[in-house]
Amino acid sequence: MADGEHGGAIVSYGFMGKLLRVDLTHGQVTSEPIRDDWARQFAGGAGLATRYLYEEVPQGADPLGPDNRLIFMTGPLTGTPSASASRYSVVAKSPLTGIWGHANSGGSFGPALKRSGYDGIIFEGISPQPVYLQILDGQAELRPADDLWGKAVSETEDLIQEAVPRRLTIASIGPAGENLVRYAAIMNNKHRAAGRCGLGAVMGAKRLKAIACAGKAQVPLADEDRFHETARTQLDLLNESFLKVGFDAFGTNMVADMVNVRGGYPTRNWQTGRFEQIEEINAQAMTDKVLVDGVNCFACPVICGRGTEIREGKWQGHSGEGPEYESVNTLGALCGISDLNAITMANYLCNDYGLDTISAGCSIAFALECYEKGILTPEQTGGQALNWGDADLLVDLVGKIARREGVGDLLAEGTRAMSQRLGGGSEHFAMNVKGLELPAYDPRAAKICGLGYVTANRGGDHITAYIEGPTFVDVPFLLVEDSSIRDPFVANPEEARVVVDMENALTTLDAVGGCKFMGILLSAEDLVGLIASATGWEFGVEEYRRCGERGYNLMRAYCVREGIDREQDSLPGRLMSDPLPDGPAQGMVIDRDTLEMMKDAYYAFRGWDQATGIPTPDKLRELGLENLVDDLWAGR
Repeated sequence: MADGEHGGAIVSYGFMGKLLRVDLTHGQVTSEPIRDDWARQFAGGAGLATRYLYEEVPQGADPLGPDNRLIFMTGPLTGTPSASASRYSVVAKSPLTGIWGHANSGGSFGPALKRSGYDGIIFEGISPQPVYLQILDGQAELRPADDLWGKAVSETEDLIQEAVPRRLTIASIGPAGENLVRYAAIMNNKHRAAGRCGLGAVMGAKRLKAIACAGKAQVPLADEDRFHETARTQLDLLNESFLKVGFDAFGTNMVADMVNVRGGYPTRNWQTGRFEQIEEINAQAMTDKVLVDGVNCFACPVICGRGTEIREGKWQGHSGEGPEYESVNTLGALCGISDLNAITMANYLCNDYGLDTISAGCSIAFALECYEKGILTPEQTGGQALNWGDADLLVDLVGKIARREGVGDLLAEGTRAMSQRLGGGSEHFAMNVKGLELPAYDPRAAKICGLGYVTANRGGDHITAYIEGPTFVDVPFLLVEDSSIRDPFVANPEEARVVVDMENALTTLDAVGGCKFMGILLSAEDLVGLIASATGWEFGVEEYRRCGERGYNLMRAYCVREGIDREQDSLPGRLMSDPLPDGPAQGMVIDRDTLEMMKDAYYAFRGWDQATGIPTPDKLRELGLENLVDDLWAGR
């Protein structure tokens, strides 16, 4: 095993200057300098990881095969005293979508990885037996994990911790990742998820059970005095904000009532946009029934997480974190379930088995509708009835999915593959874009959200542009000059600019290690001061936005190389032809002509080819990505 010290590390302010490369096939761990030029191009994080992915993973590679890379990457603010800068990214080819896969998480794993001496880790190959990676003060080695294989996340963390007499921070997979569930998550701090795109399955395919980190290294800052002064100002803004007050009191689920009132709260697999029992599962219900205390990430004053415990009923005594807004909806209203204890228990199990709650809840809801319509039969479910509102069924199915047991083996494939297998017109209500299940905001009640879903590089996703904030919750984002949406029921092509600007700004925010909630309270001007004083770069607002644009185009290029073009930038049939039946958005759809009009405007703002949705050679050269031109345009 390597000592993690050789390789000629380059010291870069804001970065530790080196990566670990882990060849799982041969059991070798080596250290190499970070590519400083790439780090500067993309500001670190997911953009930097994607550059490695693009260069190293051949077109058409099997996401669960040895050629795929699993890349953990931090940003220059990760692990610094900057509030809300705890984030790390994981990038790989997704086994759920077959295109660019990205998951992002908070907690304290990202800072711990940097304190152990590294900016990131690149895993390649497949280990012949289960292993985990241990990094202590720069010393990295692979250790056997046969005794951990099959264990849940919480037990895995406990067993690894027991073997080392110092505090470790651990990212791991549960049985869902081992069993190659297409939407398995990578968990850290037991309850925090790098949840989307099934990257836990990539980890499982590589027989990598966990990464455990500890170290005392400090992130080098170019101008410590300026950085700390700027960080204190940022902290003051956060402490005085409505965001802190709201999240401290109610967590992320505080938006449930707002979305429901607007008629955009997906219910019974998106058949309606209002849940009649919302008061049983909203933020106040959580506070009254299961809340113990708030939970925050590393160095963040905003207590948005929920420490909870089930106090009554058959699951009494179980405790953990969550559920958050998305999980309450997808495991609750989306399945017609108003039993908060069942939703909370299902959430705990998703965390411990290592499942993305959004894709899990969507897959269950899709199965319920297929069963209701006779497309999924009792013979296919093993005689188990799949009915709306069945709280016990919800909890049972989460376990079956993680174990690929019975009908859970079908649900473990996700809604796109399920609909392809079941047929019967079910693709009409398989609620995904490019294979990634949709989050809990119905774009029929806010049309610009539909554009955000179809243009998100990883598939149906609300975090890429985070356009739901301005539309459903009336929260402005200071990161862009104008994030206002005039009328959510009207598709205004000029507002495609808002989607582009948000995608660019938030791509850079991900890259540097910031939390999305920073974008509500901090402007680009605020953030560039932190980035510049951390890295020593001459880094202004325009460069901030250009880094995001460059990263976004690279991610799109990866997807294009794997077969994505304008045709795949589309919504499920239900959203384009089934009007919402009631509420403020009654009668609303996003018809195909409207969506195509918004895509035209978006591609124009992006500088992408109108016919294909592919970044043009001129745009790629403008962004310094001229090496991608032949890949994307040769033979077209």
